[in-house]
Amino acid sequence: MHAFDILGDPVRRRILELLTAGELPAGEIVAAVGERFGISQPAVSQHLKVLRESGFVTVRAAGTRRLYSLEAAPLRAVDDWLDPFRRFWAPHLDALATEIARGKRARRQGGTPTPTPDEEHP
Repeated sequence: MHAFDILGDPVRRRILELLTAGELPAGEIVAAVGERFGISQPAVSQHLKVLRESGFVTVRAAGTRRLYSLEAAPLRAVDDWLDPFRRFWAPHLDALATEIARGKRARRQGGTPTPTPDEEHP
């Protein structure tokens, strides 16, 4: 299965989001995901299996519990695939960061932000 097929499912994305905080027992994942999406424990287990088999998560036994952890390598592969597309949004994010910094600076100095050329002549 391709990484975007894995990430295309909202349940699997939520599981990965939960695991960004660190290792979690299967029971906590089932409770959080089951409540949010209204799905059963076997359904959540199927999603965990897909994530495990695709390498997005690992599992280890701790007594009777199964602890799941996020694996970064498949996410790095997604990030690498996205790299050629960053040019479409990176300049906009850079411009936003500049505007935020300009506004903060103006507030600290007690003034208003300097208008951009587009704002001077509507």
